[in-house]
Amino acid sequence: MKEEDVEKIKELIAKKDTEQLKSILSDMHAADIADLCNELEAEDARYIYLLLDNETAADVLIEMDEDARNDFLKILPSDVIAKRFVDNMDSDDAVEIIRNMDDEKQQEVLMQIDDVDQAGDIVDLLKYDEDTAGGLMGTEMVVVNENWSMPECLREMRQQAEDMDEIYYVYVVDDDERLQGVFPLKKMITSPSVSKVKHVMKKDPISVNEDTPIDEVVQLIEKYDLVAIPVVDSIGRLVGRITVDDVMDEVRERGNRDYQLASGLSQDMETDDNVFKQTRARLPWLLIGMLGGIGNSMILGNFDDTFASHPEMALYIPLIGGTGGNVGTQSSAIVVQGLANNSLDVDNTFKQIAKESVVALVNATIISLLVYIYNFIRYGAQATVSYSVSISLFAVVMFASIFGTVVPMTLEKLKVDPAIATGPFIQITNDIIGMLLYMGITVALS
Repeated sequence: MKEEDVEKIKELIAKKDTEQLKSILSDMHAADIADLCNELEAEDARYIYLLLDNETAADVLIEMDEDARNDFLKILPSDVIAKRFVDNMDSDDAVEIIRNMDDEKQQEVLMQIDDVDQAGDIVDLLKYDEDTAGGLMGTEMVVVNENWSMPECLREMRQQAEDMDEIYYVYVVDDDERLQGVFPLKKMITSPSVSKVKHVMKKDPISVNEDTPIDEVVQLIEKYDLVAIPVVDSIGRLVGRITVDDVMDEVRERGNRDYQLASGLSQDMETDDNVFKQTRARLPWLLIGMLGGIGNSMILGNFDDTFASHPEMALYIPLIGGTGGNVGTQSSAIVVQGLANNSLDVDNTFKQIAKESVVALVNATIISLLVYIYNFIRYGAQATVSYSVSISLFAVVMFASIFGTVVPMTLEKLKVDPAIATGPFIQITNDIIGMLLYMGITVALS
């Protein structure tokens, strides 16, 4: 929201001008009210929530920034959270806000939920790892039996739909609750009333297991252009569904995390985080970078005689280090992206290394040749720098490309997030190795 609009609302809150605030809020979307609450202090946000109906308040809460939402929930009694918010949320949204509470607060909120079935669903969902399909799914869905007739199916669908905000798909199960298919709504109109559901359903729908990693869920929804995907247990029983809006939130969060890792931030961070949190997120990689710089200075300190004989060699230290870091970061970024979108398989490690080696060979040849021509013109054919810098650049580019490819693919095989290989880690490593290669080649040619 615009700063002047936020200030105006703060003034109205200070004046307790309830009527004007209600008028403003009634014209706002839940996501916009959430943005407003993100800008307000927890007590002011609480005042805003008191003016909203329960359904809108629940929608606003789930749209809020996670840190602002957690701060807000800390000042609310458990019965208010349960009856005003959780009772008006889908199970997956309720789990999202309850999961971040401590165990005692979770129990208090769950005990205050009026609908025992809803409370039971939430308890069951909280048992799943949040990085799996089970941890992201909701239980609200329209389910019909494959043996029902069209009139019976329609009657049941109407009854189930009364308590749902959106209907994405109608899922078909057998008598044992195992997923059998998806019921196309068009068939309900065009098929004769005597037909059974199993005669018109779309069989073998795309589904995921409850312990399927979120990354795989995202890939399936993207590949098959789904707006929701059913979740089944180990014996094929339908237990829930994941909608595309839940997946998009997860994709955005993971994208932000990977970008921050590549940028040298050790944990999730927002621009409005306090100084301590921002420092804690940035400092670890800066300290590692400092150690890398000290390591470089120690390496260079062992070659005082070389610099005394060829002082011009010092001019190319930034070139060697910078080129190695850039090439390594490029290679690792391409691999991480390929692993993330499933276009690259870790089983093809050697194939990818071979491909990257060819690309590196072309790049290294062009770069080293251009630098050689420059040094030939400046220093002449007999100068050590003409050969040393070019050969070192060639070696550094080749090493950085292969290293930047191997490390993330190795981490993926070890079930470690390959995003940590990008950015500072690759750059610092290549910087140190690059200096060793540069100075070693220079000494060998002297």
